[in-house]
Amino acid sequence: MANVKNRKILFVTQFALLAAIEAIVCFTPLGSLPAIGPIVATLSHIPVIITAIMLGTFAGTAMGFLFGLFSFIVWTFMPPSPVVAFIFTPFYGVGEAGGSALSLLICFVPRILIGVVAGLVFKGLEKALQKKKNTGPLVYGLSGFLGSMTNTLLVLGGIYLFFGRDYAAAIGKGFDLILGIIGMTILTSGIPEAVLAAVLAYAICKPLKHLLEKQRL
Repeated sequence: MANVKNRKILFVTQFALLAAIEAIVCFTPLGSLPAIGPIVATLSHIPVIITAIMLGTFAGTAMGFLFGLFSFIVWTFMPPSPVVAFIFTPFYGVGEAGGSALSLLICFVPRILIGVVAGLVFKGLEKALQKKKNTGPLVYGLSGFLGSMTNTLLVLGGIYLFFGRDYAAAIGKGFDLILGIIGMTILTSGIPEAVLAAVLAYAICKPLKHLLEKQRL
């Protein structure tokens, strides 16, 4: 009973710590990277990926929801790029372009699915490759990479599908150029974000898991 209680306390403590880090990277400039155009590149997906790997898919999904919630608050009350805030919140508009329920879809669903994808990929690869040696970089790295790309592709895809013309008008570009701009954003921001997520997933989670497993012995 004591071991079960201690594990629950450790789980809650770890989740709370990661949630605090998530809040810091969402609400401060520490979580933002320069990007092409008005879309802000972010590191806020990293705690979600770490949570999914360390604490499981359910915890990663919950952290993804917090990421979405924090993002919604930021884009509603202190948007980094006001001209495109309507993409992430229904309570913001610029000219004729305004947010809707689809804004919430873009804001929450990709973030939640970061934890789902990273957690399931990690669990699946760990089980499939458990008898093979030196698979850590692949298991942790691919989990981080795919978790990050899930967010990038779904957010940018949602922008194009749901707000393509309004987004083009808001940034002063022709709609025919938007697909190219989104593609360039994926190449210059999305893929580097995913590579960084892969590196950090391995560099942070691998030694932490080893340390925690060693303490349980």
